Amino acid sequence: MNLQEQLQKTYRTKDILATLSHGVRSAFLHDCAQLLLRQQDAILESNAQDLENAKTLNLSPSMLERLELNPKKLNAMAESLQKIADFPDPLNRILGGFENHCGLKIEKVSTPLGVIAVIYESRPNVTSDVAALCFKSGNACILKGGKEAQKSNESIMNVFYECLQKHDLSRDCMVLLPAMSCRDELKELLVAKDFIDLIIPRGGEGLISFVSTHAKIPVIKQDKGVCHIFAHHTCDQDKAISVIINAKTSRPSVCNACETLLIDESFATEFLPKVAKSLRNANTILKGCAKSCAILKDCAIACEQIEMEAYHTEYGDNVINLRIVSGIQEALEHIRIFGSGHSEAILSEDYCAIELFLNRVDSSCVYVNASTRFSDGGEFGYGAEVGISTSKIHARGPMGVESLTSYKYKIRGDYQVR
Repeated sequence: MNLQEQLQKTYRTKDILATLSHGVRSAFLHDCAQLLLRQQDAILESNAQDLENAKTLNLSPSMLERLELNPKKLNAMAESLQKIADFPDPLNRILGGFENHCGLKIEKVSTPLGVIAVIYESRPNVTSDVAALCFKSGNACILKGGKEAQKSNESIMNVFYECLQKHDLSRDCMVLLPAMSCRDELKELLVAKDFIDLIIPRGGEGLISFVSTHAKIPVIKQDKGVCHIFAHHTCDQDKAISVIINAKTSRPSVCNACETLLIDESFATEFLPKVAKSLRNANTILKGCAKSCAILKDCAIACEQIEMEAYHTEYGDNVINLRIVSGIQEALEHIRIFGSGHSEAILSEDYCAIELFLNRVDSSCVYVNASTRFSDGGEFGYGAEVGISTSKIHARGPMGVESLTSYKYKIRGDYQVR
């Protein structure tokens, strides 16, 4: 079956999914959670094959970390499926209602988006998360994972296909496409506007740019995560250091990890050596501006001086950029120039500084005295996310089931004319 034939078949299933009862959707996902655990050995065996094949692909350490599955990750995937299953029905909710001047009764009601294509790299758990979120919200989905994770993705999708058969549903409503040898093969998918309603790319900067350039279909981007933390001079220093260490080192490969630490100049000579020592103890490589490198040199702490352009970098590794700023205004300006619209945090005890930061920073998630690592669908209580949108239109931040719905107006009249 060629791609166009598959897309047509999937497109025809969207009406079935949109009208499927909430009870069936929930029961299906509970069945998937249980079967996922029963199929654990087969999934881990497939993942081991992917990891072995990955040795020839020159993948970065961060990509390898995302690719690897283990029993703990599979348990987390199953828990996500169960949580998504238990959510209230996101469809047919009355979002608003009123009667207009001539007696028309107008209701605003939630509806599925239709067919969603998600293109992603390396992380097999995305296969399970996206299939579940789309199914719960009444959407058909087209999944295109990276070739490095194809066997893992196929093994996970077999769980969903078996449960679809159990519930007498077509496997065309959630499709995992075969591996593609190059990105140019994606172009056919990106222009299929007659069969796909939305495309969500998840991956590196190159993938996002390619999809954005070639798509003829609406795109919600999960752009790169150049996340910042600004340490204000009023912060509780010990607590602030614990947040910074968590944000950078707990999982350096993920998009919500901190890439740049901005330090208020008024306490930089006191605070920077403390946080730098803690970061070095966690094997973090330090890079920074001339001022920060000079302070750390006096303390015999290694720091590579960088040019301003380097602050655009998402390392995806245990590397952090440092910059000393004159105060909150310069911190805000730095984030405006170098931020990717993902997640930023301020560490402070000053109410005015906190409110200024919250109101002025234009990112999807803005934190006060907390790690940027909380930018995650599971941490937000969504079970999982299709992506963390850095777009502003339709959805922003972690995208759960409600972000995969639109709405329509239902209007009831009594033969009115205009």
